[in-house]
Amino acid sequence: MSFLQEPEPQRGVALDVLPGIRRVVARNPSVMTYQGTNTYLIDGEDGLTVIDPGPKKDAQHVAEILAAAGSVPVKRIFLTHTHTDHWGATAELQAATGAPVFAYKVSAREGFTPDVKLEDGDATAGFTALHTPGHAADHLCFEYRLKDGRKILFSGDHVMSWSSSIVSPPDGDMLDYYRSLGLLLARDDELYLSGHGPLLPEPRKLVAQLLSHRQHREGTILAELRAQEWGVAELAIRLYNKTDPFLKIAAQRNVLAHLLKLKAEGIAQELAPGTVLPEDAPVMVGPPGDVQGESGGLMEQMRQDALRRFGLL
Repeated sequence: MSFLQEPEPQRGVALDVLPGIRRVVARNPSVMTYQGTNTYLIDGEDGLTVIDPGPKKDAQHVAEILAAAGSVPVKRIFLTHTHTDHWGATAELQAATGAPVFAYKVSAREGFTPDVKLEDGDATAGFTALHTPGHAADHLCFEYRLKDGRKILFSGDHVMSWSSSIVSPPDGDMLDYYRSLGLLLARDDELYLSGHGPLLPEPRKLVAQLLSHRQHREGTILAELRAQEWGVAELAIRLYNKTDPFLKIAAQRNVLAHLLKLKAEGIAQELAPGTVLPEDAPVMVGPPGDVQGESGGLMEQMRQDALRRFGLL
């Protein structure tokens, strides 16, 4: 696929992206977050809009956002979704600015309620919210037009320039992910600014590749199910050649999402779960770090999900 790479961005400063748009990259690089979470600052007539305040327990990142804002007031905070690396610093940034928080009307984050509940198509200060579930149930992209007329999309983690997204049930849903990719394919946005990584030109090319990749993966899963029933962990090991333990767990989550999509479509059925994981399955002796933060999953839930088994109807 046509993924992009970039050198480590300068830390602690606001980097120019497009006219009137800057980003501050959080210090949370990892195999799941690339160089770190992008926090965007967009100039408006009444002040600044901030998209995705960044990870929790990062007072330094919040201070850098405030320094980038300078004397210009932060008028509103938008969230693409409530995974920890995007939502975590929201309360601290709001406390420092008094700005209201705009997010999808039904939050996937227990105990969090946005000040302004957005629905698909809602317009605010030049932005239009698009509900794009799949990576996260409450995921929003934000359409925006530059002064020169170019239409851009803040695409969050739904479509990223550097990598495909994890789809981790129950917050993530593969059927929704397919539908949301189809929604973006039908649009004419010229540039994407994603939650991690650099600006993405010609975005529809990558969207089509992402959908094709998922369809191909689904085909390989169906081929395996025609031969025998499979547990999630063992099928992930068979299909993915991953060495990093976090990526192994991410592969399991994606396989489960595909199997649940096939179940929802009446193609596969869920069987009695296994009792023993294969020897080469990743062992989760503690919270699975970035995978848990990116997927919203809990460790015990992930253990049980790895044992789930499926077969064709």
